[in-house]
Amino acid sequence: MEGPKENTRTVLELFSGIGGMRMALEYAGKPFTIASAIDVNPIANSVYSHNFGDKTVRNGNILSLSGEKITKLKVDTILMSPPCQPFTRNGKFNDINDRRTDPFRHICDLLDKIPLVNFILMENVKGFEKSQACEMYKTRLEQAGFHWQEYILSPHQFGVPNTRHRYYCIAKRKGMDFKWKSEEIIVQPEDHHKTKQASIGTMVEKDLEQLEPYALKSAALLKHLPLMDVCTPESTNSMCFTKAYTHYAEGTGSVYCPLAKQDFDNIYSLAMNAADEDRKIALLQELGVRYFTPKEVARLMSFPEQFSFPGTVTNKQRYRVLGNSINVLVVGTLLQEL
Repeated sequence: MEGPKENTRTVLELFSGIGGMRMALEYAGKPFTIASAIDVNPIANSVYSHNFGDKTVRNGNILSLSGEKITKLKVDTILMSPPCQPFTRNGKFNDINDRRTDPFRHICDLLDKIPLVNFILMENVKGFEKSQACEMYKTRLEQAGFHWQEYILSPHQFGVPNTRHRYYCIAKRKGMDFKWKSEEIIVQPEDHHKTKQASIGTMVEKDLEQLEPYALKSAALLKHLPLMDVCTPESTNSMCFTKAYTHYAEGTGSVYCPLAKQDFDNIYSLAMNAADEDRKIALLQELGVRYFTPKEVARLMSFPEQFSFPGTVTNKQRYRVLGNSINVLVVGTLLQEL
């Protein structure tokens, strides 16, 4: 005899971007409907619409939301990934004094005005946990009748060959138990607990026809390659990809060499010891080092294979919106708390 069917969640996506949270819901396998998805970035909204073919996403101002509007939507779940710039070095760590936190602070002010909401998942950059905004958020959650758990997690803990440490906070109405405690490290989702660390070679596009747009130019090879994180097919990790990937060479994400690591090391050593610059450039070009394609970055962020971009979105725009998104596998695992 079958048990009762699980209730369908009615979800409000805030700062919805290209739909990472929605994809995580699909990965989690929980029945849901999206009441509304809101973001101010028209490029991100176009990618969301392209993939989900509906009108739930809108270019909206979160500051216009009220407790009454959210309650009218009969929302019981909120998923959000507020702007991280106020909590980063490039954003000058301005915290709650940064105007980009205004929409998030507004949501904090609404927490005691949304009685139908029983579950909230919030993601942000590592470092957010030390901010005034984080303390304010947790205090407002408690005042509104929620209890919470927080985590710092990275997809490489889940077998994905990518490091992307992020802060996560799950909030539930008091009286609802958590599966995992804050001090517990979630290493693998239950159905992947025997999965070994995947290699970069399993993530790259096979027989990529157009390599030229992604190849490192001679000047970049000479100046930046010694400082770059170079992945080969057998590599089991890569650096976090940011929205500035390919725009800035250092610290924005790894690059890829299709050669075996030993071959890369041998040719690179010859290049570094070359007698003249022309010979050095020729050897470095033999390495075939290139940037990861947007499709490959999406794979490293655990996006499903069917995810795609509209043809009108440039590669630069693709990297930017991917850099602002979430890892679907990590969030999907946390959504098991639903």
